Amino acid sequence: MDVFALTRQLVDIESISGNEGPVGESLFRELTQRGFTTTKFPVEPNRFDVYAATAPTPEVVFSTHMDTVPPFIKSSEDDENIYGRGSCDAKGIIAAQIAAAERLRDEDTAVGLLFVVGEERDSLGAKIANSHPPGSRFLVNGEPTDNRLALASKGTLRVELTAKGKMAHSAYPELGESAIDKLLEALRRVRAIELPEHPTVGASTLNIGTIEGGRAPNVIPDHARAELLFRLVGPADELRHQILAAVGDLAKVEFVLEIPFLQLRTLDGLPTMIAAFTTDIPSLNNWGQPLLIGPGSIHVAHTEREFVCKQELLAAVNLYCQIARSLLRS
Repeated sequence: MDVFALTRQLVDIESISGNEGPVGESLFRELTQRGFTTTKFPVEPNRFDVYAATAPTPEVVFSTHMDTVPPFIKSSEDDENIYGRGSCDAKGIIAAQIAAAERLRDEDTAVGLLFVVGEERDSLGAKIANSHPPGSRFLVNGEPTDNRLALASKGTLRVELTAKGKMAHSAYPELGESAIDKLLEALRRVRAIELPEHPTVGASTLNIGTIEGGRAPNVIPDHARAELLFRLVGPADELRHQILAAVGDLAKVEFVLEIPFLQLRTLDGLPTMIAAFTTDIPSLNNWGQPLLIGPGSIHVAHTEREFVCKQELLAAVNLYCQIARSLLRS
């Protein structure tokens, strides 16, 4: 199969999280035409995961996600790279995994393929798929790792802080209560927390992603809100307690999402890396022991010039086949 053509075909179907229906239908048709037994796992109206296999219970399943972050960017290419939204995260990976599955099928080696929705938002597709495991022993998840096996994947703790105050004329601040002042102090205290480190994975990190609040420059603000995201290298329980203690009564603390830190299986002879990002793997624990690898660089994912190197795509096909054979021998 033409891996480059399929990558561009998939990139040119807009599939921002929540709108994966068209790309799912395209993949369902493609896989069915290629002789796979293909199934849809409904997630929400016009949203579904796609599962395909050549055996009822494949021991190895290749998996990645169909959705992308905004904005939609059509595909283009030159001699070295394929460009466009999802080219490396993760539609090029889908194409490479399908090509590997076909090659393995020609060798009478059966593997499964699982393509899910919602990875960029809440892993909802993975959570639905987790209730339909095929009995596989290994899950080879695809994310852009420069074709290196991930030793570990950092976890995520998403936090919202909401401060309340009292409106007043800005000429008389003593008559009001600034929610923004409260929020700023809460954020100062949270940033002062000493975050945990891991001897091989490195440090946890904090990003204050959004801050909003107030009504006008001449009004004492009665509300303010911030969204925080921690990248974790261990359990979150102690950090939760520290955040609550630091914020105190300055703001309401809501823990919106937690994805655990994971240490992953590797294979001898393959280069490794640390994934500072999170994946669908924690939501697919019923699909077997996880590995994480894929072509492309996470450093260009989610950017306006996202791309995947053509030679990395071809190398990924070989790598996925090599990994499947090695796992099946284990």
